[in-house]
Amino acid sequence: QVQLVESGGGLVQAGDSLRLSCAASGRTFSSYVVGWFRQAPGKEREFVAVIDMSGSVTYYADSVKGRFTISRDNAKNTVYLQMNNLKLEDTAIYYCAASGSGIVTGKAERYNYWGQGTQVTVSS
Repeated sequence: QVQLVESGGGLVQAGDSLRLSCAASGRTFSSYVVGWFRQAPGKEREFVAVIDMSGSVTYYADSVKGRFTISRDNAKNTVYLQMNNLKLEDTAIYYCAASGSGIVTGKAERYNYWGQGTQVTVSS
């Protein structure tokens, strides 16, 4: 019912910024809670940020709080993740995911649809 495509990843130096985009298909995009997750080599997938249907409620993992900002533009069917002051430990594949449950959650199993991921690599 919805397809997600991430973009905006790349190779940057510590302290730099990147903005990731999650472009979605479908006319019912505004009814989905959308989250960002990431997975580094050898580590489990972890929650990064989530935004509710209206864009008025957001939550962040402690590791990115104050540095990352999630937002959405439902008219453009797009969710963004602005990443500032990037650190080496932010290196990972970043995925966006959509949930039709209406529950704002960081639990990956609650999400029904996933993008293919975009690589973010931070060097010293």
